[in-house]
Amino acid sequence: MTLSWIRKRLLCLRDDERGAVSVVMGVALIPFVGALGIGFEVSNWYLAARGMQNAADAAAVAAAINGGANYDVEAKAVAAQYGFVHGANNISIAVSNTAACPGGGNTCYSVTISGFLPLYLSQVVGYRGDATLNGAAAKQLGSSAIAGNTGTVTSFCLLALGPQGIRTNGAPKANMNCNVMSNSGATCNGHNLGAPIGAAHNTNNGCGVTQYSNVPPATDIYAGLVSNIPQDNCSGSYPQEPGKKGTPLPASNRWSGAKSLPTGNTTICGDLQLTGNVTIDTPLGGPGSVLTIINGRLDTNGFTISTTQGSGLTIVFSGDNGPYTHAPTGGGTIDIAAPTSGPWSGVAIYQDPRLTSGVDISAAGNSPAWAITGLVYLPNSSVTFSGAVNKSGFGQSCFVLTVKDITVNGTGMILPNGQCIPAGLTAMPSTTLPGRTGLVS
Repeated sequence: MTLSWIRKRLLCLRDDERGAVSVVMGVALIPFVGALGIGFEVSNWYLAARGMQNAADAAAVAAAINGGANYDVEAKAVAAQYGFVHGANNISIAVSNTAACPGGGNTCYSVTISGFLPLYLSQVVGYRGDATLNGAAAKQLGSSAIAGNTGTVTSFCLLALGPQGIRTNGAPKANMNCNVMSNSGATCNGHNLGAPIGAAHNTNNGCGVTQYSNVPPATDIYAGLVSNIPQDNCSGSYPQEPGKKGTPLPASNRWSGAKSLPTGNTTICGDLQLTGNVTIDTPLGGPGSVLTIINGRLDTNGFTISTTQGSGLTIVFSGDNGPYTHAPTGGGTIDIAAPTSGPWSGVAIYQDPRLTSGVDISAAGNSPAWAITGLVYLPNSSVTFSGAVNKSGFGQSCFVLTVKDITVNGTGMILPNGQCIPAGLTAMPSTTLPGRTGLVS
């Protein structure tokens, strides 16, 4: 073997490219395997997370629909149907019924599913995960869902604030034509009042064509108007209607004929008795007039008190919790429209919420009859409602009644409330009624 032959072989080896691909592949194999490993791991994570999310969504909806004491048991049972069992295969499921709702409050249902997956080929490129599983590197995964009732804010023309709520006493002809609400319970035997919706904070037994129980209580949005009641300037003198042989009321407490009341307040100390039909005229285009009766009743005495076209009147009963009646009484008719502007806008009759005695009404809408446009606010009054409420002769079709509790008799009827905004009553009692249960987050 000569030197020239060796030299020739070396030159041939230099020019020979066979096997070069194997060298390149050997060098590239490590990152290639790493890339495959990352793709495999990420796909595995995505599929596992997607499965967790589907299970969390279904479990949260199930918990919201259940809504009972075992809502968490039902949620975990639904998750198990998707292959995620709490405490098995490194799976943990947390369920709550106090999750924050997007629209406010913390009455939504949440489900969180978490778990761990061991790492495989991704470790080739140095990925060490974000957790450990049995001493080895692992990836932690989790999915959450929140479900609740997508409720609807609903307004009511009748709201009972007190513990007795709404009751009927044989009301085969009742026709409310508007929604009713009790902040406690409601029981309507034999007749649903003809109300499109009946709702109760506790149990609703038969009130309303569509009935709801266990709904949030409605807020008393009119209590704050008490700050508009003027101070008592009667100097302790409150003339009361006499018996058959008593001294008649002073002339200032006996009304008949046309009365022009100024804008603002007119005070009557003690009882106000009608001795003939009364028409109330107030300045046009203004906030109307306020008639404040302190420690006394409005005795219509078989006559009618009415507002003229364009006039607005608020009748306020105020005073002390003494031996007084703070309510309308007598036969005849109250035919008034509330002011459409000013501090008493939309308010026709207002009982001072500080009064707790002498406030009950035993024949509302009947003695006297009511033809009223606006709010009648009787927050501490137990009312027996037995008449038909019509709109004022010169008012819009709007009537809202807020009471402590109410018993509806016979022909109790309220007209539809489609015109409360032009009547000046821009806010009505309301609460959120449950709608379709579904995911909210």
